[in-house]
Amino acid sequence: MFACIFIPDFSVQAIIRFEPELRARPVAVLTGRSPLEKVVALNERARQSGVEAGATKSQLEAWETLVLRARSESQETSAHAALLDCAQSFSPEVEDTAPGTVLLNLAGLEPLFGPLSKIARDLARRVSQMGLEANITVTANPDAALVAARGFPGVTLIPEGREAERLGDLPVDVLLESFFFDVEEAARWVETFDRWGIRTLRALAALPEVPVSERLGQQGIRLQKLARGAASRNLRVLEPRLIFAESVELEYPIVLLEPLAFLLNRMLEQVCARLGARALAVQELHLNLELAAMQSNGCTTSIRTFTRTLRLPTPMLDTKVLLKLLQLDLQAHPPGAPIVKIHLSADPARPRALQSGLFQPVFPEPEKLELTLARIAGIVGEGRVGSVELLDTHREGAFAIRHFAPVEPAPSEPRPKQSGNRKKDMSMQENDSVCPVEEKLEKDAKENAKEQMSAVIALRLFRPPLAASITLREAKPMRMRCLQREDIAGEIVWTAGPWRSSGDWSEQEGWSREEWDIAVPAETGLVLYRLVQDKLSGNWFLEGTYD
Repeated sequence: MFACIFIPDFSVQAIIRFEPELRARPVAVLTGRSPLEKVVALNERARQSGVEAGATKSQLEAWETLVLRARSESQETSAHAALLDCAQSFSPEVEDTAPGTVLLNLAGLEPLFGPLSKIARDLARRVSQMGLEANITVTANPDAALVAARGFPGVTLIPEGREAERLGDLPVDVLLESFFFDVEEAARWVETFDRWGIRTLRALAALPEVPVSERLGQQGIRLQKLARGAASRNLRVLEPRLIFAESVELEYPIVLLEPLAFLLNRMLEQVCARLGARALAVQELHLNLELAAMQSNGCTTSIRTFTRTLRLPTPMLDTKVLLKLLQLDLQAHPPGAPIVKIHLSADPARPRALQSGLFQPVFPEPEKLELTLARIAGIVGEGRVGSVELLDTHREGAFAIRHFAPVEPAPSEPRPKQSGNRKKDMSMQENDSVCPVEEKLEKDAKENAKEQMSAVIALRLFRPPLAASITLREAKPMRMRCLQREDIAGEIVWTAGPWRSSGDWSEQEGWSREEWDIAVPAETGLVLYRLVQDKLSGNWFLEGTYD
């Protein structure tokens, strides 16, 4: 069995998908250059009000409640991609038939999703979650499903062998629109059948095959088989591409971030809905904004692109968190020009699987933690929040701040259990092997270690280092005065050094330093300091004091 998903008035629904408030109003889609714009698509409410396809924009001035929108190819592409995602979440065999039309093979899906009627209803509900309203038909062959989806609204199930009976009442126009994408060619066939008095598919299916073949050729025989629902073929299976993107072309440029956030919220909901249908989450979020540069007189001169990327520590699917992260990022890095087009794409990843243990510490939720870090970065500045990472260099205290990503501890492997006799034997062997001489040597080693530990002195670093003024004599520091603390000053009575080090000469930030250990008299006695000179700048610093 095969199913067809058909979106009526696809160009209109692609626009209403991003403007759901227009769903209850008559909408017409225009294309062409002004003032020769014509209606190429309209919804059912617009048809009921008397609007016809092909009408010019000037002719539509009589309809005050009619909403006019320009055709958006980017929104149609996004809507069709969402439709393919929906179909591929049910079946691995999907055919990309036409814009707004998808065929899928339902063979073998009943044990997973239930009977065909339930699968059809689930398809309709999933498509509705994507912001589209579809006609869905389930039949025994794909071409009959395609014709029925264009002719019957809602969900339709046609049992095998009854295709000709159910399709017979449909007009011939439905068949020609389904398989002739050239409007002029379809119009010629309609004119031919109209002269013959053929109005429905039942009348076309009842014609004798030989006269039809003589007058219409093999194309006529094919149309007759399609009218009977007897044509059979294999699907042209689409190779799945994991691309999740949404685009919006704006009629008027956006300047403020608040209306931009309103549109981003809808786009994020659509992206997350598509990812959720494939059991995926967002790993990276890419936002591309096309900006219009304005002249002093207000005329648009050129368009440039503004790009921002959010790299998330763990895959997420929370629309509110993603929207807040984008808002904070745009507040810290505003576009700086009116926005004319928005393109949002997401890199998919498998959602994280977490199973906490009873005796493990509770980690904060990555979504809330990422949002908190973004708010802190908005206050203190980007690049000042994160985790410290040591750099691969001999430079003293060299580090960089990386994006913080919590690492969950790996579960410890259980140790193999030992029997009681095994433990008893091992303890007896250990006791037998320890002799009095070894006990004495171990005791002496511990005492020596304690003496060595007591002799170790600690260096307490100043963060940041304190600037100092040094008086030299014969290239040795003789007197010191701290520029930031008045209590640190005096004559240097003892020095050790210098110890010189340098590196990173191939980089822009090379370094060269000279270290001294000095002693300065104080009220409590001598105080030991580490004195450092930056040889590139010539400045002196007190880096720390020894305990």
